[in-house]
Amino acid sequence: MSFHNGAAYLGMYDLPASRPAQDIWWQGLAGHFAAHGLSNVPMHLERSGADPYDIWLSPDLFFAQTCGYPLTHRLAGKVRLLGTPCYDAPGCDGPRYRSLIIVRDGSKAKTLAAALPARVAVNGMDSYSGWHALGATLAQLGLDEDPFCEIVISGGHMNSIDLVREGAADLAAIDCITFALAGDVEPERLAGLTVLHQSEAAPGLPYITRAGMTDLDAVAMSEAIKDAFADPDLAPAREALRLAGFSQVPLAQYRRFMGEDLIA
Repeated sequence: MSFHNGAAYLGMYDLPASRPAQDIWWQGLAGHFAAHGLSNVPMHLERSGADPYDIWLSPDLFFAQTCGYPLTHRLAGKVRLLGTPCYDAPGCDGPRYRSLIIVRDGSKAKTLAAALPARVAVNGMDSYSGWHALGATLAQLGLDEDPFCEIVISGGHMNSIDLVREGAADLAAIDCITFALAGDVEPERLAGLTVLHQSEAAPGLPYITRAGMTDLDAVAMSEAIKDAFADPDLAPAREALRLAGFSQVPLAQYRRFMGEDLIA
């Protein structure tokens, strides 16, 4: 799929109630990109419902946020890493974040081991926070032998939260930023849930551009992002989105946590 007017995508944390702040943040970013001499800056965020991979892999991609696991696997060598936003949310540490393993309040399990075997809700098998971080956590605890009696693919972290709350799944690993944002704008969706365990902190969801972006323009984009994070006029939007800063996390750190696709 080609996006002829360029594409800008911030769908990873684009909760409906957060979209006004997200739009202000994008307009601020776009203004700083233009101020740094970048051309063909998209005026609006991509919200067509297209497959995120179609956007990330589009030759017309201008700017997007992706997950660390796609970055080092299906997108390896096909996009360019710009840097990593930092978030002010429980479970975050600078540009690193954790997965929160949640269960219902009524669960008798007080430890992750006691919650297994379980029906697990997973947003997607290519998600680090929703699947791979959970597997790594179980392995670290020696709990990775037949831990699940059912895997329910939810299609999104908010759907996984709903499945656990409603009793259609026993546990789920939820990106701590999604969990915090949900608490800000839809606290009722978190009612009756408990955080049972947390994963190890890993590099957060990075900002990327197309692989064909020139070195000069990629540097200009990173500088523009830094300026947007320092822009006082964008402070209310950043606060609403829990955005706290911008860090240049090396690709090697993502590869260490996520692995890498040697075929890509």
